[in-house]
Amino acid sequence: MAVPESIRRRVEVLRKEIDYHNYRYYVLDSPVIPDVEYDRLMEELKRLEAQYPELITPDSPTQRVGAPPAKEFRQVRHAIPMLSLDNVFDEAGFRDWDRRVREGLGQEEVEYAGEPKFDGLAVSVLYRDGLLVQAATRGDGYVGEEITNNVRTIKSVPLRLMGEGWPRVLEARGEVYMPKSGFERLNRELERRGEKTFANPRNAAAGSLRQLDPNITAQRPLDIAFYGFGLVEGGRLPERHSEIMDRFREWGLKSARERIVVRGVEQAVAYYRRMLERRDQLDYEMDGCVFKVNRIDEQERLGYTARAPRWAIAYKFPAEEAITRVLDVVWQVGRTGALTPVAKLEPVHVGGVTVSSATLHNIDEIRRKDVRIGDWVWVRRAGEVIPEVVRVIVERRPADARVVELPKRCPVCGSEVIKPEGEAIARCTGGLYCPAQLKGRILHFASRRAMDIDGLGEKLVDQLVDRGLVKDVADIYYLTKDQLLGLERMGEKSAQNLLEAIERSKRTTLARFLYALGIREVGEATAATLARHFGSLNRIMSASEDELMAVPDVGPVVAAQIRAFFRQPHNLEVIDKLKKAGVHWEEGEPQQGPKPLEGETFVLTGALDSMTREEAKERLEALGAKVSSSVSRKTSYVVVGHDPGSKYDKAKALGVPTLDEAAFLDLLAQAEQGRPLD
Repeated sequence: MAVPESIRRRVEVLRKEIDYHNYRYYVLDSPVIPDVEYDRLMEELKRLEAQYPELITPDSPTQRVGAPPAKEFRQVRHAIPMLSLDNVFDEAGFRDWDRRVREGLGQEEVEYAGEPKFDGLAVSVLYRDGLLVQAATRGDGYVGEEITNNVRTIKSVPLRLMGEGWPRVLEARGEVYMPKSGFERLNRELERRGEKTFANPRNAAAGSLRQLDPNITAQRPLDIAFYGFGLVEGGRLPERHSEIMDRFREWGLKSARERIVVRGVEQAVAYYRRMLERRDQLDYEMDGCVFKVNRIDEQERLGYTARAPRWAIAYKFPAEEAITRVLDVVWQVGRTGALTPVAKLEPVHVGGVTVSSATLHNIDEIRRKDVRIGDWVWVRRAGEVIPEVVRVIVERRPADARVVELPKRCPVCGSEVIKPEGEAIARCTGGLYCPAQLKGRILHFASRRAMDIDGLGEKLVDQLVDRGLVKDVADIYYLTKDQLLGLERMGEKSAQNLLEAIERSKRTTLARFLYALGIREVGEATAATLARHFGSLNRIMSASEDELMAVPDVGPVVAAQIRAFFRQPHNLEVIDKLKKAGVHWEEGEPQQGPKPLEGETFVLTGALDSMTREEAKERLEALGAKVSSSVSRKTSYVVVGHDPGSKYDKAKALGVPTLDEAAFLDLLAQAEQGRPLD
């Protein structure tokens, strides 16, 4: 059956549209249609080609995947050798190269093209009459491996050149790489499937590009940056390297956005320093900058050595990875009690600094990477990021290498260490006592929703702890005015105000006190629920995990954290010390049956005369009500004080009942006396 002319025209239109949008997205990084519209165009083209297979051409956007797996890679001889570049590793070496270039050209200053040196795999992509016909690896510079079908799967590589004016034969050379974001996604997916992960983006790119099955390559997030050319026949290229790269972009051949033209060595060094600073902000790995004499005729005058061009140099960044040995593993305790393993290393130079320690993140990561004391490991440092152990060189593992174990006791205070099932982080349970957690615990203890000690801020807490005046949260209640007056920026009035705030905080509620203790997983709502359910601190402290799990919203993880906290003698000593200092609250009987306002949801808006909003919330929650911050159709009542906000307007619009202060106080009285609500 003949293909209707209208279908032929539609297929051509679709291909041109898709090629244009690929160019906007992958080369210019400036899409003009949403992904859903692009997908619609591609699906239509696939449907038409499936219906009329005779319309399928090698350069159709649908043909990036589908070639059968190769048994082996065929060898390809490069018409013009793909030579490597000479390297320099410091400014003195770079300036020496510039001097040789200037002397070779007889010039005082040379125009250079500068570009990032992508850390990937060099490839050659050959176009005949604008159509991609062959792609190959660099290999030894003279002979590479044919990877045409794999390169066709990379969406930033055009199957047909765009625009006009390209030579009949054009060999474009570039670096295939894997963006950092794509590398992280790929490793997460491989880990999820239980497969081996890649050590770094370069290995991932090389491994993906050298797959015998192009369908696997197609699933990998590869990209390319073209940086030069080889064979050119049947046409001419511009006279400057920078202009050639501009022309490449017009033809759909992507090049680095960070390219630049500089005049002289000072501008080149300044560009190198800027790129070194930006290194960790960019979404690709780069291991230096490449500088090329910009004029092609000057490149030809300078010529080549046996292995590299004289007109180009790779000015390398300080190495970000190095090999060293793990001497020991120590455990640091953070402000929240989290235990972080740190590898103590044989000192090694990485990323411009000497590194003697690196993070191991957590015990699960140690086990996943199988890091042992005595191992030889790869260490990575990126910018200001804390160095980390990337992988172990198992082949070099000594016979006496020791397995790393999670400590059972906190290395700082000796309290029990627990690691709930399913969580990566192990924590010290000596929350009220552990010196490593002290400053964070004090700030939480004194916060407005906990003990509400006004004036006890971060800078003051730093001084109190650093001078040894407060060794646990209970010491706050034993501070004297003389001690406070000895602190920086603490006058008579400030000291008196703080002492009065501390005194006021002694009268609290069981819910607030529980929350102030900072028990892991016990937030405000859980603390209030526990207080209502048990009525007293002693009952909570002596409750078993099963009894705790009988409380609404308390599951096995929360119950385990509560039991672990109250098992620590140090925590019990601090609680006893707080009580002796005068911290107190009203206790009641365990909750019997449902609370009067259980199932009701209240919203508070505006100011009340008889109590603060926080006090109103506590009284409502004590009666079993839920207090929400937003009004919905499920809201039972909105309590309206002076100068109410938009919540009052929303309540009226939704028809939610409202209570003024008098009606609210009457409702509280009825509920607290056990009388039925009106």
